[in-house]
Amino acid sequence: MKHQQDAFGLEIFDHFKGEDTFEIDERDDGYIAVSGGPRCYLAEFKDWPPYQRQAMRYARGRALDIGCGAGRVALYLQRKGLDVVGADNSPLAVKVCKQRGLKQAHVIPIARIHPRLGEFDTFLMMGNNFGLFEGFDQARRLLRRFHKMSAPDARIIAESRDPYQTREPAHLAYHRRNRRRGRMSGQVRIRIRYKGYATRWFDYLLVSRGEMKEILRGTGWKVSRFLGSGGASYIAIITKAGR
Repeated sequence: MKHQQDAFGLEIFDHFKGEDTFEIDERDDGYIAVSGGPRCYLAEFKDWPPYQRQAMRYARGRALDIGCGAGRVALYLQRKGLDVVGADNSPLAVKVCKQRGLKQAHVIPIARIHPRLGEFDTFLMMGNNFGLFEGFDQARRLLRRFHKMSAPDARIIAESRDPYQTREPAHLAYHRRNRRRGRMSGQVRIRIRYKGYATRWFDYLLVSRGEMKEILRGTGWKVSRFLGSGGASYIAIITKAGR
């Protein structure tokens, strides 16, 4: 990506250097939300939500952190003795990971994750990163690829957000708009803005628990349990089908 498109990486880099940063999420219908995203991306384990801390108990062996951001998950597991590889499409985010001490971090978007990276026991998709699959068909295609890259008892630890748990009229209207266009209700098209930087527009997939199970069907994976936040966000512990 061009340097001016790495808004996500720059907000992380600036926060790592001590600035009080923010994140602007812009949806293609004009809806804009402002968050303190970078603070979450660099949060210490003790400050994570309880269900995220609980999910780390299921990580083991060689792990691939997909969309590793500033490396909070990868670094926590590395300190626990796991062999962790970080992957993110943001060059500046990967730079921060390395400066923070992550031993293995690569600039790789999810669609280019390939068996050449080796075999993994755990795939991590924390911070709603199940959304990086972008859509139904690509999710199923990449899940089958991950299956080929996985150990016999491998698992995926994936976080998402149920898009239907909202009463916001703008979100409900967006769901209807998506369905009219043949898209999933929670398939949002967004970009991230920070200072004078803006990412390219990209799809980000938010799914209910039932939709996640439907996506997994026939890919070689199945949900073994859900961990809840008490709200719309949740984490799925996903194992190889038949185990």
